[in-house]
Amino acid sequence: MSGIFRPAPLPLQVSYFTATSCAGIGNAALSAALRNKHGGLVRDGFAETDLKTYLGPVAGVDEVVLEADLAPFDCRNNRLAQIGLNADGFLEQARLAVERHGARRVGVMIGTSTGGVLETELAYRRREPGTGALPTDFDYGATHSPYSAVDFVRRLTGARGPSAAISSACSSSAKVFASAARMIAAGLIDAAIVGGVDSLCQTTVYGFNSLELLSPQACRPYDPDRNGISIGEAAAFALLERWPGRPAEGGIALVGYGESSDAHHMSTPHPQGLGAQLAMRGALETAGLDPSDIDYINLHGTATPSNDTAEGLAVSTLFGATPCSSTKGATGHTLGAAGALEAVISILSLRDGLMPAGINSQRVDPTLHVNYLLENRPAEMRYVLTNSFGFGGTNCSLVFANVAGVSDLLRERDQEAL
Repeated sequence: MSGIFRPAPLPLQVSYFTATSCAGIGNAALSAALRNKHGGLVRDGFAETDLKTYLGPVAGVDEVVLEADLAPFDCRNNRLAQIGLNADGFLEQARLAVERHGARRVGVMIGTSTGGVLETELAYRRREPGTGALPTDFDYGATHSPYSAVDFVRRLTGARGPSAAISSACSSSAKVFASAARMIAAGLIDAAIVGGVDSLCQTTVYGFNSLELLSPQACRPYDPDRNGISIGEAAAFALLERWPGRPAEGGIALVGYGESSDAHHMSTPHPQGLGAQLAMRGALETAGLDPSDIDYINLHGTATPSNDTAEGLAVSTLFGATPCSSTKGATGHTLGAAGALEAVISILSLRDGLMPAGINSQRVDPTLHVNYLLENRPAEMRYVLTNSFGFGGTNCSLVFANVAGVSDLLRERDQEAL
């Protein structure tokens, strides 16, 4: 450990968490999919597109009916958010936290890249023939706007503290953890409901296709034959609270976060992964850890040639042979929801003692020099780092720890303070 003293708010207890994706609804389904090396990507999985590619839709989204007073928020993104909130009893626990802390002391921070843009796409099909005006029943603020998901979560949970939507491409819902930590540190709130939701739409599928980044196969991160991403959708949430004096057995905490903006290129990462390195170093520094303390790394690993090359170089430079893998072969790249989804995967890895394999990949690109796992590896872990890197070089890394890891950090912190 680095021995760098870091004041409150870290660690923050991840009191409750849940994740929904094409790999399944809720934590049990996601854990089973990872343990069984089973993915949810399907060919031609979204009726609104006709490209021959693999996608990761969540089952049942179109059948969700919102409560009457939330009807203005009806769109695929918010229906997906409701499925995610209801899983694992998360919504109930979030409401109890609001009662416990007070509505104005609980913040809401949600990451998304496209919000409910599908609703706008559908509205454009119904434009007035003569004037081109959008239909009168289209409500941009309640559906398409990135803040729509935040407002929706606030109304469902009753939280009334500071709230924000973060839309920084694929790092969006990793950055919400960092934002919440800063708000708690500033004394603005005592707890935060954080997460990410992004749903399938034409904008992302055809947009990535225009960039020649979609794979015709299920994506193969870090494979020498990788040739693009598979787009999925997801809703993942966590409740962050101050670390208790006597944490429950099996408790998990956010202990570090790092953010950077390398601004190298609109859509291509820095070839040496310099922005990625800055984010990972920042996460280690705020946690007070050395690279050797990290037991497993959940890679951003999108399966594009440039992304995996840049991240692999950054990871090998900082961490050497630390075990790592990308779980996007199971869930697809869920874009603005990826950070929160893979935060939950990292938490499950700590809880279940399992480093998940990267599925679909048959070999590891020997030029990347990383210890990439093609098979599951049972292991007792204390610290897991997860990466989320977005277009324009908006990068975020998070570090999670189990109770033993947190105890070691607090003990060292106390010694540094003496």
